[in-house]
Amino acid sequence: MIWVVEDEKKIGEVIRQYLIDANYECRLFTSADGLLRQLEIDPPGLIVLDRKLPGIDGIDLCRHIRRLRSQIPIIMVTARVEEQDRLDGLQAGADDYICKPFSPRELVARVATVLRRGPLQKQTALHIDAANRVAKVREQALDLTPAEFSLLATLARSPGRPYSRDQLLSAIQSEDRDVSDRAIDSHVKNLRRKLSAVKQPPFKIAAVYGLGYCLKAID
Repeated sequence: MIWVVEDEKKIGEVIRQYLIDANYECRLFTSADGLLRQLEIDPPGLIVLDRKLPGIDGIDLCRHIRRLRSQIPIIMVTARVEEQDRLDGLQAGADDYICKPFSPRELVARVATVLRRGPLQKQTALHIDAANRVAKVREQALDLTPAEFSLLATLARSPGRPYSRDQLLSAIQSEDRDVSDRAIDSHVKNLRRKLSAVKQPPFKIAAVYGLGYCLKAID
């Protein structure tokens, strides 16, 4: 199931129909009302999220969704084209970003690409229970701090994709008051140590020069 969050109903209906024609189940929301309640009950496989929404900014909604359901892929849609606006969306937790006006077919292609990445747990023995904030590797529960869990869950959303320190800081800022580049490096160091305690760890946290960190499966 894909959720489309778009306050302009005509645009939302066009997106919805193209996704249905591409054999996706789709539900349209014109505001955040009801979305968060439904998110707890039956979360979707992906969210197409408009940045400008009535009552709540799409950036804030994206961050809130990430705190509740860290694994759901999010594609943000916006009329803003400045680089900083795109960075704001990605730092809030969006997996991809598309600017209006866009071809609905391009959006469908972006959806397919993001879904093909899949969560890391489909590629390895990683299981992340966002509701209970438990992470397991090969059925072994990891003893993680809240900040370490949020960091791992963020990296696991898109395996192989580099996340900047700013993006990772945004992901853990509600759990760690010491939000700084040094704090991220410290959490990564602790995560690596805890992962190394697992017999034959199926993935690693890799540093990407000039960008940040990413999660990579070990062949």
